[in-house]
Amino acid sequence: MNTTIPFEIASILLPFRVLFTKPVWCHVQTLVMGAILTTGKRTITSVLVVMGLNQEEHFQNYHRVLNRAVWSSLEASRILLMLMVTVFLPSGPIIMGIDDTIERRKGKKIKAKGIYRDPVCSSNSQVVKVSGLRWLSMMLLVEISWAGRVWALPFLTVLAPSERYSQQYKLRHKKLIDWARQIIFQVKRWLPNRELVVVADSSFAALELLAAVSQAVMPVHIITRLRLDAALYEPAPERTPNTMGRPRLKGARLPNLEQVLVDTQTQWQIIKVNRWYGEGERQVEVFTGTAVWYHTGLPVVPIRWVLVRDPLGKFESQALLSTNQEYSPKQILQWFVRRWQIEVTFEEVRKHLGMETQRQWSDQSIARTTPTLLGLFSLVVILADHLQANFSWTMKQTIWYSKALPTFSDALALVRRFLWASTFSTSSETTQMIKVPLLLFERLRDIAVYAA
Repeated sequence: MNTTIPFEIASILLPFRVLFTKPVWCHVQTLVMGAILTTGKRTITSVLVVMGLNQEEHFQNYHRVLNRAVWSSLEASRILLMLMVTVFLPSGPIIMGIDDTIERRKGKKIKAKGIYRDPVCSSNSQVVKVSGLRWLSMMLLVEISWAGRVWALPFLTVLAPSERYSQQYKLRHKKLIDWARQIIFQVKRWLPNRELVVVADSSFAALELLAAVSQAVMPVHIITRLRLDAALYEPAPERTPNTMGRPRLKGARLPNLEQVLVDTQTQWQIIKVNRWYGEGERQVEVFTGTAVWYHTGLPVVPIRWVLVRDPLGKFESQALLSTNQEYSPKQILQWFVRRWQIEVTFEEVRKHLGMETQRQWSDQSIARTTPTLLGLFSLVVILADHLQANFSWTMKQTIWYSKALPTFSDALALVRRFLWASTFSTSSETTQMIKVPLLLFERLRDIAVYAA
């Protein structure tokens, strides 16, 4: 198979060229194309087979891209972020999501694995534990015009090892909120002149994290869930002259949101929220206010809280907080419901890009492979956006499942069709005939008949 990358693809990959030496860059381009074209497992073997390199004598050089070659994953994340911002968000506030996921891995050589709660199989009445690696991913939450909805595009993913791993190797253990703070500050250094809003679930509603990112020199605003029994207070009154003792941190205690929720005097406001958790427009009732959130021994964080309930009773009431008190309730809700797309992205990467099927076991490979597959999701979306202007969408659907707009599987198929078509040649006699080289035909035949 011809491994020359078409110009349309090469122009998107060109910014990453500076990260690699010339020999490694050739291998990287082959791996990227192979990872897009192959189905099932995303091992180096499957990538080489789909690229027609299953007889390559120096196959170990492709493994070394992940386990030995010198290149910066962090710099690759920065380049990917800048590329996405240029394509999808050239101006305005940047909305990002952060969340963790478990990659199910077993084996003695997987050092950083731990035992975690399985969010997919667990419920309120039953907790299921799973062995694996915990990853924390930052994603750009952007509206894709041709998809007609918001997608979560990963660009920076880090491994958050278990506490047992840190104890075993005598390392300082960093909790999930420590990793989150470090990631958020890194992204802000990359985008110092843009307003950055991060939406997250209740795992990140920690006063240490909220205070650190919202009170920094270049603040980042966080929107997350708030406990209904959180201790909220009025701001501390102004300090009068000649007052003895330490300054007050808070004012009078405010009613818990649990009490506000059932209070008949609460004046609810009806608003409409677009794309409510991936659905259409939803009408909800909200009540909002400002306060400071305080717990003994922890920082004080000024917040805007929003209490949300469904007038039809189809979902449980919830409370949200924003570290920016100037945001309106509707704006907070519109941004927060985008968080649902993070879980969708994790599932799409597992289903279509082979996450959890790779078999690398060296520390360097583990640290690079999963973030690369998540980043490949975003790269495919960029490539599809670049190609869709000149190519028509072909959406896979059945009589019992019809869809009007493309999904990620359609975007991946569009890129694959373009890559395969770039290896064909059209007969000069008729456009109904396509000449396919014999070796390529055999390769396509083997991929079809040996598909899992």
